[in-house]
Amino acid sequence: MTLKTFLLGACSALAFAGVASAETLTIATVNNNDMVRMQGLTSDFTAKNPDIQVEWVTLEENILRERVTTDIATKGGQYDILTIGNYEVPIWAKQGWLLELSNLGQGYDVDDLLPSIRGGLTVDSKLYAAPFYGESAMIMYRTDLFEKAGLKMPENPTWEFIGDAARKITDRNADINGICLRGKAGWGENMAFITALTNSFGGRWFDEKWQPQFDQPEWKASLQFYVDLMKDAGPSGASSNGFNENLTLFEQGKCGMWIDATVAASAVSNPKDSTVADKVGYAIFPSKEGVANHGNWLWSWNLAVPTSSTKAEAAQKFIAWATSKEYTALVASKDGWASAPPGTRTSLYQNEEYKKVAPFAAPTLAAMNAADITKPTVQPVPYTGGQFVAIPEFQAIGTNVGQLFSAVIAGQSTVDDALAQAQSATVRDMTRAGYIK
Repeated sequence: MTLKTFLLGACSALAFAGVASAETLTIATVNNNDMVRMQGLTSDFTAKNPDIQVEWVTLEENILRERVTTDIATKGGQYDILTIGNYEVPIWAKQGWLLELSNLGQGYDVDDLLPSIRGGLTVDSKLYAAPFYGESAMIMYRTDLFEKAGLKMPENPTWEFIGDAARKITDRNADINGICLRGKAGWGENMAFITALTNSFGGRWFDEKWQPQFDQPEWKASLQFYVDLMKDAGPSGASSNGFNENLTLFEQGKCGMWIDATVAASAVSNPKDSTVADKVGYAIFPSKEGVANHGNWLWSWNLAVPTSSTKAEAAQKFIAWATSKEYTALVASKDGWASAPPGTRTSLYQNEEYKKVAPFAAPTLAAMNAADITKPTVQPVPYTGGQFVAIPEFQAIGTNVGQLFSAVIAGQSTVDDALAQAQSATVRDMTRAGYIK
């Protein structure tokens, strides 16, 4: 064997050993636009970290929640990074299920994170997840349809105005629905919207003694309003529509209005995806006449490391990359500043390039600043959370109630029956859990 042959063989062996010893991170995430974009840009991370490989498990929202909750509660260790919401983070951190993110690197700039978002991910002054994007909720509407109908969106729209406008711009012959709203069952699907709606009607999930409130007039008023509006101005098959389905409908020009997460604005205003990109206006989440509450929706999708992972160092490297200012710039270089993940960093909303191309930037920030999850309703409550209730039991309770309400939209039940069943089931569940004595 010549020296050259020996050296070549040795180099090949070392290269193979390097590939073989590379750590593989398994990441569970939701199938939203921004997460799909992150997967497409992963080669930037692996090029900078050749000793780390990435495997993606991409799931629909309800399925993702079910699987990661089961995995972390049983310490299954199936995932190294979880995509979870600001609902789960404080609850799971207190259970000891999440690792503190203490190794994100010197240049990460934690102080640049929006205070409202960072606060929801912090327990005892320790950060347990990093936000990939943050959101509130707002109205996205077709300016051309409003103009045609002689309508003007108020600065502070009421539900009464929204209902009237939705019916006026509905055109069944042209396949235009006046409004698209979530109908798919799930505590983070239809119940996110319906909870925010009911908050804005002055309702609440529980009174100060944890008694469910579905037998109160605010719930009757909000659910009846929602059901009637969807019947008169909503799309067919609405009980199957969640965030992604309504996003598609709006982009195809089939929704006159859509009230949902502010994160959708970058998609509906992108001419590559949206047929109505140049005809979209934005307004704050409605309130009911006489009730000073805009729903208090505040959410973030975040990346966290379960304590069951044996690859904490590599996982935090990925999280630092995916939630950094540099990642935002990478997205901008590929898809434009309007596609940058919103709602997490103060610096984005100070960036003139972003503000120039993102007409939704100011409405998004205003909506997020207006949300106060410590006071979700106008009545006193024993819980925090805007479009959710921040207790461990809410996942199961919210999903059950969501199924009851989705059945009303599908024409399989009535408002009164659904509310009565929600009341009795939730009383039973809260009694079993020890909240009601």
